[in-house]
Amino acid sequence: MTGVRDEPFITAVKPLVDAMGGEMLPPGEAGPDDVVLSWEGADVVAVRLPQLADSLDHILAAMERKRGKPLAELDRKAKQEVVRTLEARGAFSVRHGVETVASALGVSRFTVYNYLNREKGS
Repeated sequence: MTGVRDEPFITAVKPLVDAMGGEMLPPGEAGPDDVVLSWEGADVVAVRLPQLADSLDHILAAMERKRGKPLAELDRKAKQEVVRTLEARGAFSVRHGVETVASALGVSRFTVYNYLNREKGS
C-alpha cells in the first residue's frame, strides 16, 4: 500500500483502525468521506470509517473475542456489564441498537431496557 518508510506509522495506527472497524487504503483511493492521515507532510494512508450499524456489529464481535465466548453464554451480571459498556460507547444511539444488542446477548429488548434503566436508577 505504501513505502517502507511509512510502515511504522501504518503499524502504529492499525490497531485503532481495526478497533473502530475501519478499513485502511492508499490515500489516492480515498473517497470524500474517508479520512486521510499524513505523516511528516505526506499523505500516508486513508481510513474508511464504518457505518454506525457496522460499528456496533464490530464492537459486539470484539467483545465476544475478548471474553472468549458468545455474549449469549454470559451470566446475567456479565451481560449487564456489556450493556453498560455499550451504552458508554453510544451503541444505543444507533438505529436498532437495542434489538442488535438483545440478539447478541440472547435476551429480549425488554431485558436490555431493564438493564439500562437499572443503571439510571442506581
